[in-house]
Amino acid sequence: MHSISRSAIRRRSPLLLALLAGAAPILAAGAAGAQATGDLIALDTITVAGVPPFRETATGPVQGYRATRSATATKTDTALRDTPQTVNVVPREVLVDRQETRLADALFNVSNVQPGGTLQGRSDTFLIRGFRTQSYAIDGVFMNQANTFYPVQRDFADIERIEVLKGPASVLYGRGDPGGVINIVTRQPSPVPTADASIQGGSFGFRRVQGSVSGPVPGVEGLAARLSFASQGDSTFRNLAGRENSRSFVAPAITWNPSPDTRVSFIGEFTRQDTAYDEGLAARNGRVPLDDIARFYGEPFASYNATANFGTLKVEHDFNEHLMIRQVLNAQSGTFDVFAPRAVGLSANGRLVNRRTSGINSAFAAVDSQTELVAKFEWLGLRHTALVGVEYFNGYRRAYTTQGTLASVSFDNPILGVARPGAMGFLSEIKQKNELTGLYAQDQIDLGYGLQLLLGVRYDAGTQFYFNRTAASRTIPPDQELSGTSPRVGLIYRVAEPLALYASYTTSFKPQTDNVLGTSNPPPETGEQVEVGTRFDLSPDLSLTASVFDITRNNVSVTDPANTGFSIITGQQRSKGVEADLAGTILPGWKIIGGVGYTDARITRDTTFAIGNRLGGVPLFSGSVWSTYQFQDGPWRGLGIGAGLTYVGSRFGDIGNTYKVGAYTRVDAAVFYDLNEHARFSLNLRNLTDARYIEQTFNPVNNLPGAPFSVLATITARM
Repeated sequence: MHSISRSAIRRRSPLLLALLAGAAPILAAGAAGAQATGDLIALDTITVAGVPPFRETATGPVQGYRATRSATATKTDTALRDTPQTVNVVPREVLVDRQETRLADALFNVSNVQPGGTLQGRSDTFLIRGFRTQSYAIDGVFMNQANTFYPVQRDFADIERIEVLKGPASVLYGRGDPGGVINIVTRQPSPVPTADASIQGGSFGFRRVQGSVSGPVPGVEGLAARLSFASQGDSTFRNLAGRENSRSFVAPAITWNPSPDTRVSFIGEFTRQDTAYDEGLAARNGRVPLDDIARFYGEPFASYNATANFGTLKVEHDFNEHLMIRQVLNAQSGTFDVFAPRAVGLSANGRLVNRRTSGINSAFAAVDSQTELVAKFEWLGLRHTALVGVEYFNGYRRAYTTQGTLASVSFDNPILGVARPGAMGFLSEIKQKNELTGLYAQDQIDLGYGLQLLLGVRYDAGTQFYFNRTAASRTIPPDQELSGTSPRVGLIYRVAEPLALYASYTTSFKPQTDNVLGTSNPPPETGEQVEVGTRFDLSPDLSLTASVFDITRNNVSVTDPANTGFSIITGQQRSKGVEADLAGTILPGWKIIGGVGYTDARITRDTTFAIGNRLGGVPLFSGSVWSTYQFQDGPWRGLGIGAGLTYVGSRFGDIGNTYKVGAYTRVDAAVFYDLNEHARFSLNLRNLTDARYIEQTFNPVNNLPGAPFSVLATITARM
């Protein structure tokens, strides 16, 4: 007769215990009858189902601040300690505790990543290991590769995690920058009803509402949906002459499992952004004065309006437990319009900021198709996880630019209010079309004895049409043939269960998309990296990663010093450095994430700038740490406190090293309280010391200051 342990009884629900009690007389009568006849009664084993343990996947939620799995570096669901390249993950819980609303703030949690700045801060660009990246991937698909940047700032309403793959990654992504890849993993629909909503209000007129609703769709087996949305307005601390920045965002998503071996998902995003055109502060005498960080050199009519939309459909089918096929289809489009004053430099005595008017009308569209086979098998006594794929990309952009004259303003005390100018003259028209096909293969091989080998190679081929029409150049150039081979090799050694060492060699390939004045069909940019690193689990819930890297970048496009609205092709740059990141739980309720980095990024060969110059915006030293503690029991249960520190060293503002911005330290804090599992109130304090600093540099007349001390209050409800 089967016995039932006391621990099993404790796990049973009251209903189950009642059923057992009601069945006791029947069982007793049956047992008595069995003794009378001498027969044995075999009782069925009673299995009690409880809440299944949490199992992290590469595309799902993370418990706490420490992720253990990712698909960004391999396109397979792989443990981070089995990845021979640094991958840093910022989970959603960090974003919630910090109440982040900007991608720049979220990525301060990752070592050797700095906001890169663009003209008037209209989008998100970053410096990763010293090199600028002006686009990012969403669920493994790059956004807007036919343009120089994504035209809107990223919203957080549907973000599950933000992952940064350090170093070149063209073997899987094709077009890419040598510094790394930012991959945003979106929230998936839930098979059970869930909902959350937040209302925020803060300093300088900031207000925001966001929400996400998810659950199964009635009447269709295996179908679930999610709708995420957000809307925000922000007057900012800058003196924008009465203008305000705003953004609206909607993201529908569905998943459907028509059978146990087939999975279908769709995610769409629709973003509208309307902001003032703000280039920030100007440099003078080799530095950027910070006496008035609200100083604005624009006009009330300065505006930037943009839209960005995309949809991604993914279908996966398991032929068996060893073979899976994946098809991803993505379509995207967007526009932006600019009508604004733009600073072009200072007067000879430095007392005036010279300006011109600029008008830009730009549009882009692209399609991307990825077809992949993933196979798991044994061969020659070794276990393999192989990936074979083909990617087709076709995208275009068109940008029409006009300009006119505009009166200068005082450097120290700009007086605004000039009349909106009328007709402007033609400056340039860019037409670009890229069509590329990439073939790639990857094999993750378990060699035994704690060794794992990663081999990969990609070949891209296609054409690029690039025509920059000006008043002096109207000859249409022929299509340019593009091709590039991107190999990768990595080796991992599991010294012990908590410790892994790795080394890798990776490469990048990227057709030029910058606005190169007077140049048709500029050569593609290439890069390569050597990296050695380690991942050490200090405890089951706390991990440390550290690495040393050396990256070389060729055929570099940089801002033209003679015409800051355009770029030029120069020569070679090199970035060397070391970094370390810590993430996880120290003790129950005590979480931490942060990193430190050293990067020496310089010109090594050039036709225009001095060899040895430091790359613009890249500090030698930088680091950050954020930690929270939430009481787990007692009268203070539910109360949490957080504190963080960000340090960024001094940086040259441009590649010509004509000016420099100082180092800064920013201190942040938070207090939050979970009233119950359905409601939270939080108060986030940023820049407690009211430090004045330049956060993003781009060129001598485009430097965005960091915000002063500010407060953000948030009320969150969830189901």
